[in-house]
Amino acid sequence: MKKSTTGLLLGSALVVGLSGCASSASQSSGMGDSSASDRAWYKHPAVCSVAGGLIGGGIGYASMNEDEEDTGAYIGGTVGATAAALLCAEPNKGKAPVGDSDGDGVPDDQDECPGTPAGVAVDAVGCPLDSDGDGVPDYQDQCPGTPAGAEVNALGCVQDLVLQDVNFEFDSAKLTMGAESVLSDVASKLRSNDSVRVRIEGHTDSIGSAGYNMDLSQRRADSVADFLSNQGVASNRMKTIGFGEKQPVATNETEAGRAENRRVELGEWQQ
Repeated sequence: MKKSTTGLLLGSALVVGLSGCASSASQSSGMGDSSASDRAWYKHPAVCSVAGGLIGGGIGYASMNEDEEDTGAYIGGTVGATAAALLCAEPNKGKAPVGDSDGDGVPDDQDECPGTPAGVAVDAVGCPLDSDGDGVPDYQDQCPGTPAGAEVNALGCVQDLVLQDVNFEFDSAKLTMGAESVLSDVASKLRSNDSVRVRIEGHTDSIGSAGYNMDLSQRRADSVADFLSNQGVASNRMKTIGFGEKQPVATNETEAGRAENRRVELGEWQQ
């Protein structure tokens, strides 16, 4: 057989053989770390390297003149072994694994919002979810579900938030158990958004004297602030104001209207 023919055949064998090694290595790297130990012995990069060296050496030998056969075999073997080792090697072999320092499930090299607090739901790039798109993440948003395009304050609210179901015992500033449950959620969001300051406003209906209602509304606002403080919200981030019966939002002529007027509101405190 002529040397040119032999070289062509060996070259074809090299391409096919190394392509198979590279393909198997690529598939293994996509299957996870456990696949590396499960690969057949002949697919290992070291075996590919030996095969590449032999085939490359054969090509070099067959392609040279008689007086250069040894040199051609050496050069071909070296090139073939190197190429085979590179093609069959696992792409990520030797690279340090990428970490996830904030534990949100998004690797650090893909995380556009590093340092997300533990337990906060994130999107594909590691940023906290903002379901209503108002610029305030869900885990800090006191008013989720704001209409699209609405301008909100640092609390995520268009205006002051009426704390629904924050009620007190009769003729008292003592919070009910239901009120404490609502305020626990408020406190959690305020702790996660520690740059915002809040106003806590107390309001009453018109039953009783104006002076008594003013005092009662102040005590109720203070009671809410005390609870939030005990939940970890710094006292210097809160300002309490009692308005008594001065700012009704409904008529005081009906029980339903008076119930609306007995309320506590939360707003952004801008100094």
